[in-house]
Amino acid sequence: MQSRTDEAIAWLEKARSANPAHLPVRVTLAGAYGLKGETERAAAELAEGRRLRGNPDGFSISGMRAFFSFLPPKVLALYETTYFTGLRKAGMPED
Repeated sequence: MQSRTDEAIAWLEKARSANPAHLPVRVTLAGAYGLKGETERAAAELAEGRRLRGNPDGFSISGMRAFFSFLPPKVLALYETTYFTGLRKAGMPED
C-alpha cells in the first residue's frame, strides 16, 4: 500500500516459500502480482488461495471489504486503490 510493489512481492515470495499453505500470503501476493500487471501469476496465486480456503463464501472483493471493515476510512481507501485493485486484476469477483 506504499507503492513498493516489487519489494512487497520479494518478501511475499519468501513468506510463501516458508509457508505455502498460509492463505493471507497467497491472496496478498495475488494482489501484488495483479498491481504489477503479472495477471497470470496473480490468477495462479488467487486460485491457490481459493483452493486453500476450501469454502468460496466471502472470497470476493465485497467479502474482503467486510473483513477489513474495522479499519479506519483512510486505510480502507488505501486498500481500495491498491490491494483490491490488484485482486480485481487477479480475477477476484466483486461478489
